[in-house]
Amino acid sequence: MAETIPAGSTTDGAIQVGQPTDARVGAIASYDVADFPVPHGREEEWRFTPLERLRGLHDGTAKATGGLRVDVSAPEGVTVETVDRTDPRVGKAGKPVDRVAAQAYSSFEKASVVSVAKETVLTEPVRISVHGEGGTAYGHQVVEVGAFAEAVVVIDHTGDATLAANVEFLVGDGAKLTVVSIQDWDDTAVHAGQHTALVGRDATFKSVVVTFGGTLVRLHPRVIYGAPGGEAELYGLYFTDNGQHQEHRLFIDHDTPHCRSNVAYKGALQGKDAHAVWIGDVLIRAAAEGTDTYELNRNLVLTDGARVDSVPNLEIETGEIVGAGHASATGRFEDEQLFYLMARGIPADEARRLVVRGFFAELVQQIGLPELEERLIAKIEAELEASVA
Repeated sequence: MAETIPAGSTTDGAIQVGQPTDARVGAIASYDVADFPVPHGREEEWRFTPLERLRGLHDGTAKATGGLRVDVSAPEGVTVETVDRTDPRVGKAGKPVDRVAAQAYSSFEKASVVSVAKETVLTEPVRISVHGEGGTAYGHQVVEVGAFAEAVVVIDHTGDATLAANVEFLVGDGAKLTVVSIQDWDDTAVHAGQHTALVGRDATFKSVVVTFGGTLVRLHPRVIYGAPGGEAELYGLYFTDNGQHQEHRLFIDHDTPHCRSNVAYKGALQGKDAHAVWIGDVLIRAAAEGTDTYELNRNLVLTDGARVDSVPNLEIETGEIVGAGHASATGRFEDEQLFYLMARGIPADEARRLVVRGFFAELVQQIGLPELEERLIAKIEAELEASVA
């Protein structure tokens, strides 16, 4: 049965399950794919997505054929389990809010649960490798961080796959969780995913989403607050190349008092038919007094033939807030910037790399893992070199 129920609160240090509504009027939230009509592309949440490139993930015709390998490398203090959908942690963060996410929930066979015990402070990241070996797959991942624990989790997507998956983050009271999700797929991959974080009392959740590969990537990061004092930081960077469609649709549900959120996504586009979509929905409900929120999206268009759709949405139902705002801008690569650097003896190709690297630097530094930051900078520069080769 589909329903829209506000997020709950915490009691005795435990996270109470909440099922949020969406910022869109009449949005559906359900575990059952039958509760979602098949999209036709005219719906607000689907109007930017080329449905024919989803390979049947949206209409039930995509049958699971396997070909997905998931490996978890975890330091001491972390438990890794494989469970079925009856496990109480599966679905705890929130229900699917579109048909593809519901299809993934209805179709996965086993879920992977990574748990960090309460008061454990990890000195090494948990690394989850998701490698596609062809075929269609449905996945489900749960990351649970106990009260007052601290952890960094890196989810690395590579290879070729047609994947629909849900990822849940359960952040206990006073805990700190940083998640880095990298979409470094082969150019033929399709990836649709919903990321849902349930943030406990005085807990901190940081998400860094990095998208490079895939012919189509459509991600839906969501944040729900289980109790007052929660903080969420959502960062993202994407580099959209020839023919790629990269879509990031964020929703932050402020229905709890005295919580904070900050969103900053940046994208660069180059090549014919490169298409990036960024939707940022923030809803401040009447009960969420003391909310402090801001969202930002910036896009840099490097060549002709690329297209960006950037839509920030902020809905406020109470006047008792600390602050709320949003900004969005899309600009072309400016010849003046190149001229400034070239006038100081820097070759044109190197000057171009410096400008783009500087554009992304602030977000890359949010990762906090030097070897991963270096890899991503190298990937950005490789994309630029390919465009001028």
